[in-house]
Amino acid sequence: MMQNDQFLFQPVSQPVLRVNGSDKLFPVHRIYCVGRNYADHAIEMGHDPNREPPFFFQKNPDTLITGNGDFPYPSGSNDVHYEMEMVIALGKGGTDIAAGKALDHVFGYAVGLDMTRRDLQGEAKKLGRPWEVGKAFEASAPCSDIVPASKVGHPSSGAIWLNVNGKERQRGDLRQLIWNVPETIAYLSTLFTLQAGDLIFSGTPAGVGAIVRGDEMHGGVDGIGEIRTRVV
Repeated sequence: MMQNDQFLFQPVSQPVLRVNGSDKLFPVHRIYCVGRNYADHAIEMGHDPNREPPFFFQKNPDTLITGNGDFPYPSGSNDVHYEMEMVIALGKGGTDIAAGKALDHVFGYAVGLDMTRRDLQGEAKKLGRPWEVGKAFEASAPCSDIVPASKVGHPSSGAIWLNVNGKERQRGDLRQLIWNVPETIAYLSTLFTLQAGDLIFSGTPAGVGAIVRGDEMHGGVDGIGEIRTRVV
């Protein structure tokens, strides 16, 4: 075990999520996000909704906002969008995980927002560049507490929704996922060595749009929970 005086400067603290009904904390390793995993969202973003292989991008663990904290409007953008998502929390890792065994690796589920600097993402797309500037900025991953699968099972259906200032902006159903949870985990495990502590943001339904300072976002996934955050 390294002592603090061995470091040149104080190491950053371990990002964690609370676990509903427990005093234990979930240490976050990596955050993976699935792109265009609802057909209606693929269509609204101008893409073919057919079942093409899934693709992924990452957010850094320290981009999490927990406890319904405020979302600070980021610099460098005038077009910041919300994307409401179910979040999968892994309690066990591995590579080349079979879809039939994938749910055994899930510790629980949460509700999250994939906040996006859409203008910067759009510029990156045009230039064929990575999306990090549009996706992995500070505070870009508001997330609720985790609800253990031992309490809620493994939801494969149920409403996913988001209101902004009390008006509904997004509504879909988990049944509409192009790649379901077991398939997503199995495919992702062929590309990365998954570990306990990984989060997977599973995709967003149609209705994404811009927010401005002063807006309040309130959304949820039936059977899992809700999230609320104010734009400041």
